[in-house]
Amino acid sequence: MGKNEGIGDRFRYNLLTTLVYVIGIILLIQLFNLQIIHGEEYRETSNSRLTRESTIRAARGSIKDRTGVDLVNAQAGYSVEIYSTKVDDEGLNASIKKFIEILESNKDEFVDNLPIEVEPYKFTMESEEEQKEWKKNNNIDENYNAEQVFNYLKDKYEISYSDAKIARKVMSVRYEISRNGYSTTKSVIIAKDISDTSAVQIREQNAELSGMYVITEPVVSYTSGNLASHVLGYVAPINEEEYATRKDRYRSDDIIGKDGIQYVFEDYLKGTDGVKQVDMTVDGAITSEYISEEAIAGSDIVLTIDANLQKVAEEALEQNIKDISAGKFGQKHDAEAGAVVVMGVKTGEVLAMASYPDYNPAKYSEEYSADDETGKYLNRAISSPQPPGSIFKMAVATAALAEGKITPTTKINDTGVYPYGHHPACWYYRSYGSGHGYLNVTEAIKQSCNYFFYEMGYRLGIDEIAKYASMYGLGKRTGIELAGEKEGTLASTEYAKSQNYTWYLSDTLSAAIGQSFNNFTPIQMARYISMIANGGKNIDVTLIKSIIKPDGTEVSKQEIDNYVKEKIGTENGVTEDIKIDEEDLEAIKKGMKGVTSEPGGTAYYTFSDFDIDIAGKTGSAQVIVDGKEEAHGWFVCFAPYDDPEIAIVVMVEKAGSGGYTAEVAKKIMKEYFGMNSEKVTEDKTAQSSVESIR
Repeated sequence: MGKNEGIGDRFRYNLLTTLVYVIGIILLIQLFNLQIIHGEEYRETSNSRLTRESTIRAARGSIKDRTGVDLVNAQAGYSVEIYSTKVDDEGLNASIKKFIEILESNKDEFVDNLPIEVEPYKFTMESEEEQKEWKKNNNIDENYNAEQVFNYLKDKYEISYSDAKIARKVMSVRYEISRNGYSTTKSVIIAKDISDTSAVQIREQNAELSGMYVITEPVVSYTSGNLASHVLGYVAPINEEEYATRKDRYRSDDIIGKDGIQYVFEDYLKGTDGVKQVDMTVDGAITSEYISEEAIAGSDIVLTIDANLQKVAEEALEQNIKDISAGKFGQKHDAEAGAVVVMGVKTGEVLAMASYPDYNPAKYSEEYSADDETGKYLNRAISSPQPPGSIFKMAVATAALAEGKITPTTKINDTGVYPYGHHPACWYYRSYGSGHGYLNVTEAIKQSCNYFFYEMGYRLGIDEIAKYASMYGLGKRTGIELAGEKEGTLASTEYAKSQNYTWYLSDTLSAAIGQSFNNFTPIQMARYISMIANGGKNIDVTLIKSIIKPDGTEVSKQEIDNYVKEKIGTENGVTEDIKIDEEDLEAIKKGMKGVTSEPGGTAYYTFSDFDIDIAGKTGSAQVIVDGKEEAHGWFVCFAPYDDPEIAIVVMVEKAGSGGYTAEVAKKIMKEYFGMNSEKVTEDKTAQSSVESIR
């Protein structure tokens, strides 16, 4: 047995040794074949092929109105990227020149961030400090003038073209490549949103365009020009600070939401880019391509906005401002700006939000950004608190009734000049030389009697007024899903102390008619009027109907609320219902109805022929603008009176009278209720005198 086992072991050892030798010989033969016999062929093949990863840009999500109409979407567009190849500077410059000629023949543009112009030579940067910083960052002598810098870059990039304009065009692309840095695996975008014709020609002539590659990219498109610009916001190239914290999802040449919904919900709108493998020769010619990771589009944002109502609101506001400034209501006023908010009184949904002047989001960076630094394009609906004037009187009436200072039948005798404080006169006395006489709260609201509300301020005191105004959310952010919402200010002894101001009775009297420190935004006023209309019930103000993920599922309301709170740090400023008897609230609402439906009402002439019962209130708030006394005009309303659905707030800066702004609400009402606007006429001579704080 031992002998046989020894023979078996030797056999297995010899067999294993033989196999190792055979395998080794085969490997040596194959290696000889690869390196010696076919080595030159394989080296040539290897050196002539490069595999690169190209990013497939994911489409941004759409922003839709409440009916599903696209307000912002992503349409397919073509861009051109370039990779580094083995061509020398002369060959690269020739390729770039040909590339530019193709684009210009089709009226397309290439990326041009070179801050130098020629014929004459000059820097496009405004300050010398900017020029020095730019030169330093690009290792250029800070004493060089524009022509010297141009010649320096021309030598650096070995550009031989004698024509300065041609040389500058090539230089601008070379500069873009230099400042972004490219390699055989990292590309730089040198043209965006080019035409189909240019894309086809570049692909056809790819062999002559070293390293250039046409890619399909989503291009943000605004379907209706300026519509809802302050709500939608705009996108622009990502800056260095933004990119530094987002390198995991963004490229240095990406776009990103800068304002409005596009800023707040950027994380949802931004999709996930895919990856395409591209095989090229060392000279930059494409040999094959395939997708290794599919791109995933961003989520769609569905707004509460109604596009048709938004359009009417914007057009009506713009026309009203032009009519006021042209003197179509009597005296001319320097009206230039304003805002409108339309809100569902039961839901808090914003159906329309307009701010004038507006802008075209697609052209914001090029045409509007400089002016916006002055606040011209501020979203006045959320970011411009203004004194409310007489539309504040319903809050004061709420406090007086709820605290038992008056009943719905209590009458106050307006004798014209109030006997306490600084002895302020009612607007009626200033206009007609006498007071309104005896009025109850309903009549006082209808006729906007200042004297009545001076007396309410005297009886209540400022802090009781502030208590109930605060319950309506005045002086508090609404939590709407937009950045930049202002809190405003609510007149109170607490606020006065914060300003080191000593409070007097005269301040209380002024505050009771919506002056003093009171400053509120139109969006706050819309919530306030909605709460009056719905019986005092708290509502959550919102612009978001839903967010739809790429797989068709919806994001939960809780997730949205948490996201918004973390993103912009806002939340609903009202947490409970207004505690007021139904009878008392009805007295207030009847007064508002009288404003639009009874002779003597401050908006009666605008709505006297209207087919739907509306509750409204005018307000003219005195302000000092550039040393001149002006009056901002407000009109607030809700309808239908018996079963309210919507509240409307109109504010026009320097309007002269709140009565002038009522026609904006009228046009919006007609659109909302499907009325025939051609059959309704308006008396533009109504309320031709300046309404002095009423």
